[in-house]
Amino acid sequence: MHQHGHNDPNAAKLYELIKDVKIAMMTTVDTDGTLHSRPMHSQEADEHGDLWFFTQIQSPKMTEISRDNEVNLAYSDPSSQTYVSVSGKAEIVRDKAKIEEKWSEPLRAWFPKGTDDPQIALIRVHPAKGEYWDSPSSTLVHLYGYAKAVVTGESPKPGDQAKVNLT
Repeated sequence: MHQHGHNDPNAAKLYELIKDVKIAMMTTVDTDGTLHSRPMHSQEADEHGDLWFFTQIQSPKMTEISRDNEVNLAYSDPSSQTYVSVSGKAEIVRDKAKIEEKWSEPLRAWFPKGTDDPQIALIRVHPAKGEYWDSPSSTLVHLYGYAKAVVTGESPKPGDQAKVNLT
């Protein structure tokens, strides 16, 4: 069980929604103060609820995180109408044992020398809060929502949405 958000009943659902989404858009604060987003391959959350990502040491995101460690992660699975946003603090981790623990062979495409690559590091995100939108993806549900909006002038409420405290 993830420890982050243990007092919020929606935390377990948030982690369940992102566990199979492999790509997250990570947003950092660029050196000029603007926001900078890029796709990152998401590792499974650990037992504490921290979220992990592999990175190159020599990358703009490392400079940005070193300067301002506030980040946002956006997960999206349009096929299931699932969307999740998580904000928190990022930490750069160079621990060889942790790198080996999180390693999987497909990462070799980015790190040809494997876990011995001198440019390899991890980013650990300690989540603070999140929000999710989880809607049924059925065409019939969407057609019903459209028909309801046309007939009644009201938007349908076809899913779950919750803000989650993850501290």
